[in-house]
Amino acid sequence: MLSALRSRGTRARALTHTRLFTSSPRISAPANSQTVVEQPPTVANSSLLRTERSEALWTPGLRWQDEEHVGVGFPKGREQDREIKEADLQDIEDGGRATEKLNMYQAIRSALQIVMQKDPTSMVFGEDVSFGGVFRCTMGLADQFGPERVFNTPLTEQGIAGFGIGLAAMGHTAVAEMQFADYIFPAFDQIVNDAKYRYRSGGMFDCGSLTFRSPCSAVGHGGLYHSQSPEAYFLQASGVKVVVPRSPIQAKGLLLAAIRDPNPVLFLEPKILYRSAVEQVPVSDYELPLGSAEVLQEGKDITIISYGPPLYTIETALHHLRHPGQDLEKLIPQDLRGLSVELIDLRTIVPYDVSRRDQKILSGIEANQLSLQIETVVKSVNKTGRCMIVHEAPSAGSVASELAAEIQQRCFLRLEAPVKRLTGWDTPFGLAYEKFYLPDQIRILDGIIETMRY
Repeated sequence: MLSALRSRGTRARALTHTRLFTSSPRISAPANSQTVVEQPPTVANSSLLRTERSEALWTPGLRWQDEEHVGVGFPKGREQDREIKEADLQDIEDGGRATEKLNMYQAIRSALQIVMQKDPTSMVFGEDVSFGGVFRCTMGLADQFGPERVFNTPLTEQGIAGFGIGLAAMGHTAVAEMQFADYIFPAFDQIVNDAKYRYRSGGMFDCGSLTFRSPCSAVGHGGLYHSQSPEAYFLQASGVKVVVPRSPIQAKGLLLAAIRDPNPVLFLEPKILYRSAVEQVPVSDYELPLGSAEVLQEGKDITIISYGPPLYTIETALHHLRHPGQDLEKLIPQDLRGLSVELIDLRTIVPYDVSRRDQKILSGIEANQLSLQIETVVKSVNKTGRCMIVHEAPSAGSVASELAAEIQQRCFLRLEAPVKRLTGWDTPFGLAYEKFYLPDQIRILDGIIETMRY
């Protein structure tokens, strides 16, 4: 039975890998052309998204949480009971696990609703959250759970952070929303310094049951104060985890894991994906592992590492690499069009990707995030010999900079080229120049060619 289950899982994963970068619809070329041009993939038809029930249930790392009460301090079920079973894959009428079509903000709302139902100590608060928030992620929660557990706060980020720290220190599960990540900086002192209660008290007390949610990254028209990606500012905030999801399934599972993690977590939600990314999401309570990168596409020639929205831009760039249009035909070397690319989603920015040993350390005490083992990344780069890191945030003092240093330290003798950093520019985020600021598919293509030709 188990072998049949594994076989079904293998087929589902193989189907996903086959679809990756190959499922975009074909469109006819102009009437005077004899060629057929494939339409580049977008978030709407991305093969990175799991749009079938079977694919959703086979999400790597997914663990069910079927207990009645779940949260920090609550006992978890046996590991073998949390794994996917053959019964989960049966038809829904026969008792199989159900999924529902959700976009990312709906998946986040689903996670928050589960937390409120299963953890009586949980509270959700922030600017405008009682009527649903700017992006509707908390819509209806105040009506369902009451104004004592879901409520608005004044327009003061440092006040929100300080209140959340105190609430968590007194034993509650605090889920605080910063309305935009650009405005998290007034709360920087609270998050970086005051969230270290466990270390300061020698383990006597802590505020580990604290999660900050915040919309981040570019949206197309956000300008200076509604487009930034501040994750790198927290690289040195030892004890605070930072997570960025790429899709609805990831958002729900990672948010549930973040809220229940015994460490403070900054959960950054790319707002451009709130409505554009749609998947079949398991209805049940489940978690995805923090501190674990995911290989989205296996390859042998170059490793590309990213997180959040740029993953979809990379997918588009790889499409153009394989199927260049007339404007790119002369610019893409013929021998690179069949390039085998390994694509990795970091998911957890701090700590990058930790071993099981390090996960046990992090669950009890703080650790130096920058010295943790980055096993998935190192294994990939040692295999391919080339690496490029892509994200929207500026380059100076960035995730790409630190990760590139780690890779060159750990993989130096296997590298065939310098680690390429492809990021936003070290400038303010200009509204009129947003398309020039972000790493687009052309810059990514150029980076791939440069790295392969080194």
